[in-house]
Amino acid sequence: MINKFVNSISEALSGVHSGASVMVGGFGTAGIPNELIEGLIQVLEDEDIQDLTIINNNAGNGDHGLAALLKTQRVNKIICSYPRQVDSYIFDSLYKAGKLTLELVPQGNLAERIRAAGAGIGAFFTPTGYGTELAKNPDGSLKETREINGRMYVLEYPIHADFALIKAYKGDRWGNLIYRKSARNFGPIMAMAAKCTIASVYEMVDLGGLDPESIITPGIFVNRVVLVPEPSHQVA
Repeated sequence: MINKFVNSISEALSGVHSGASVMVGGFGTAGIPNELIEGLIQVLEDEDIQDLTIINNNAGNGDHGLAALLKTQRVNKIICSYPRQVDSYIFDSLYKAGKLTLELVPQGNLAERIRAAGAGIGAFFTPTGYGTELAKNPDGSLKETREINGRMYVLEYPIHADFALIKAYKGDRWGNLIYRKSARNFGPIMAMAAKCTIASVYEMVDLGGLDPESIITPGIFVNRVVLVPEPSHQVA
């Protein structure tokens, strides 16, 4: 019998190791798997795990969530589309001190590189970034370019990950997931691009309890599902 429910966040996060790449869903405050991030911080400290690569839309806010994860200094690289906001002081301090490497990726390219990983696409051409610093590889070398129908394009490669941490609204024991409104954001494509996808949900339902037409992430892309308490107020 397939049952992907686990009893605790620590069980859900088992297997995270030094050097792992971890995708973290969320856009702004919507869809951030805060409970999984907090659990990951505890696991990193308990098991002395180092040198993570984090793939996320941004680099955290204030001193909570993803910012708190960076503060542990157990992350050596972040791949994101916008690292700096008015309250991104933890990222700023680590980056300026040379304790954190940044790979800056335009937001559309970030989403498409993750989607390409899940779809089995080897690489793709995009016009975004051509003629700018973003058309360079992390080592400073120029990315491959090509003219297509009179327009210049840059070759981009998929972003794969060892783990994906995502937040859904409801799930069943097969791992089928539905999301709440805009909390869907990066979750579905990250689930497809990771070797091990871990989802937190506010409600676990019996098989057949989810309308098949409403399932966004099929269980084939999900490895573990853990129940977390629903907050008293829910952000879309």
